Amino acid sequence: MKKIVVLTTAAGLGLTLLFGFGFPTFETAKDRGRLAYAQNCASCHGANLEGQANWQVPDETGTYPAPPHSPDGHTWHHDDDLLFTYTKLGGEMAMANLGITDFKSGMPGFEGVLTDAQINDIWAYIKSTWTDRERNAQAERTAATANES
Repeated sequence: MKKIVVLTTAAGLGLTLLFGFGFPTFETAKDRGRLAYAQNCASCHGANLEGQANWQVPDETGTYPAPPHSPDGHTWHHDDDLLFTYTKLGGEMAMANLGITDFKSGMPGFEGVLTDAQINDIWAYIKSTWTDRERNAQAERTAATANES
């Protein structure tokens, strides 16, 4: 009868404990974004990106509800810079930066809560749920606004 001997080094054991079975997992921006979205955005924009009811109609205070980020919404009509700034600074501050001061938004700013990389990961996740049509239209909008500056 043959014996099988398994040698484990301290480094190998450490990798096994760190990565589980010794195989590292590599997350993509989309995967990280899905988790960050669930933790920071889903409570208003919906677990399935569906947004709040009547999102196109301001409430009694004039504040717009959270829109869907699915293709049913208008998010994909906006360029990357606006989406990032809206998330980082909040809706009212982002609009004020564009000279629009009479817009009421319930969107808080996530500066100090999310890093720039986390915000970009969230947008990578959201964009991954769009069809090619929405992704292409949004990319064209982003390219057009980049050429304006």
